[in-house]
Amino acid sequence: MSKIVIIRRVIVISLLLIVVSFGAGLIQKQKEKKTVTPEKANIRFINRSPLGYSHIAEARGGRTLYIAGQLALDKDGTLVGKGDFHAQVKQVFENLKARLEEAGASFKDVVKLNYYITDASGIPSVREVRNAYINTENPPASTLVVVKQLVREEYLIEVEAIAVTSE
Repeated sequence: MSKIVIIRRVIVISLLLIVVSFGAGLIQKQKEKKTVTPEKANIRFINRSPLGYSHIAEARGGRTLYIAGQLALDKDGTLVGKGDFHAQVKQVFENLKARLEEAGASFKDVVKLNYYITDASGIPSVREVRNAYINTENPPASTLVVVKQLVREEYLIEVEAIAVTSE
């Protein structure tokens, strides 16, 4: 065998040994990683408004869930309560409840609600239905916005939520 062939083989074998050693080191580091203990959520509701919401919701630790705006659609995507604001509010809160449960949470974990409604005269219905779902002793921080129209004209309300749970 020529010297060049022998040198090439030595180089290839050396490179293979380096790769194997490096891989073994990575595997060892993976085994040595410390297990992280999940942090329990600590939530405080501060400065409760007489209108049924908190001005501040403080969350430390835990897992944060962002629930997309929910509309008054049933599980098949059919609008519930066409032209009936109260029926739509009820369906929206049922949808929020379902989304929370899918993530292993409940309304007691909700720290923030954002409401988008097309008619301010529906606010009493929003409060009535909301109070049947949320923790009224420690209500979430909330924002309500009256909009000209939602994505489709027949939608009268959309609500999004933020919840914090233990990990």
